[in-house]
Amino acid sequence: MTRRVPPLRQGPRPLGLHLSTVMTTLLGSSAGLPHLRSGSPLWRPQLRVRAAELGRQVAEAGADAFRTALDREVRRQLDLLLTGLERYRHHPYRRDVEDPPAVWREGGSRLLDYGPPGGRPVLFVPSLVNRGYILDLSSDRSLMRWLAGQGLRPLLIDWGTPGPVERRYTLTDYIAGRLERALEVAADTAGGPVPVAGYCMGGLLAAALALRRPRQVAGLVLMATPWDFHAEDAGAARRAAAFFQPFGPLVEAWGELPVDALQALFAQLDPYLVLRKFTQFARMDQDSPAARAFVALEDWLNDGVALPAAVARDALAGWYGRNDPAAGSWMVAGLPVDPVRMAVPTLALIPERDRIVPPASALALARAIPNAQIVAPPLGHIGMVVSAGAKSGVWRPLADWLNAAG
Repeated sequence: MTRRVPPLRQGPRPLGLHLSTVMTTLLGSSAGLPHLRSGSPLWRPQLRVRAAELGRQVAEAGADAFRTALDREVRRQLDLLLTGLERYRHHPYRRDVEDPPAVWREGGSRLLDYGPPGGRPVLFVPSLVNRGYILDLSSDRSLMRWLAGQGLRPLLIDWGTPGPVERRYTLTDYIAGRLERALEVAADTAGGPVPVAGYCMGGLLAAALALRRPRQVAGLVLMATPWDFHAEDAGAARRAAAFFQPFGPLVEAWGELPVDALQALFAQLDPYLVLRKFTQFARMDQDSPAARAFVALEDWLNDGVALPAAVARDALAGWYGRNDPAAGSWMVAGLPVDPVRMAVPTLALIPERDRIVPPASALALARAIPNAQIVAPPLGHIGMVVSAGAKSGVWRPLADWLNAAG
């Protein structure tokens, strides 16, 4: 019998962008050395002191010796990066859990039931950008399965891949249509109102849902949910919106914003993260739990979902560009999404080290909701659900709050 060889991984996506960014930076170090030695004007005056110190060190070491050492370091880092990429792309690990049964389907979407049947149903709403199984990443890093062991019955929406119908969807179609119908299924399963928890972009969808259907929502959990998109760096938010503008007609023609375009946007947050991650991965024991955890998370990161064109336009131009939620101008089905009107108990989990959703952005929403409880674990955006500190910092407080809610 022929053994099936797993397909080669494509990530980290978009690979060409990551490689060109790293190559330009590392090789630019050698190219910039003559300009440093000649005292050429700096493009960034705030680096003048550091440049002067580096110039002094070059002079003390000798230009030839410094160039040799620099070339050696550039080659070392490139070798580590390429080794890490190659080892990741060929790593034998594959996701080691199967999706649970679906209790509802519509189009490409499913509502996954993590049981047990006697547990209290909780509706979990993930982002439309990344797949929801970050909450069920692996056998030892699964918030859904852990909550199921705490007397709860997590129901996780898997949005699926946009098909011909979803490519015509707006945010209103998702929230006032598909999400409300998933809530009805969850409420019927519970025999009454259910808590709703949203992660990242899913928190925005969940907040709008709770405002529209307060009688079916027993409580609202906001996990790293953005609101004021201009809170910490309005310029960066507007640049993300500007990224979309030249491609708007193409996106409208395709019906969606492709995954690699979305990944390129995320790469702007930290252009050199791939260099740091994969040089570290190259040094790992490839059979270790840490290496398998790295591959599991990286596989999820590269398993993105295209955004329907109208959703991409509303999110990038509306949320990032105009800051519609914080400005009070975000509308769903013709009605404003106004957190001041929130009438259900609310827990906001706002990780202090979040670089994707700055804490100030999430705090703006939590502080606008009457009597919202705020928990700020010392974790990052993804670490809050899969890191070693997630269980004590997020999972346990979340379970306690859900068991007490309603």
